Amino acid sequence: MNNSKLFVGNLAFATTENDLHDAFGAFGTVMEANLMLDRMTGKSRGFAFVTMSSPEEA
Repeated sequence: MNNSKLFVGNLAFATTENDLHDAFGAFGTVMEANLMLDRMTGKSRGFAFVTMSSPEEA
């Protein structure tokens, strides 16, 4: 189980993966930010997963 992966919900639909890197980068090293997109429209679904480099940072 990956204890350093965070669910981030209630995001503005204009939020980008770069925005997530900037916001969570203040708390540690962001290994990955995955913004969930609608398959049909390609637009944000309003949530994402952010993986930090360690559980302590998460």
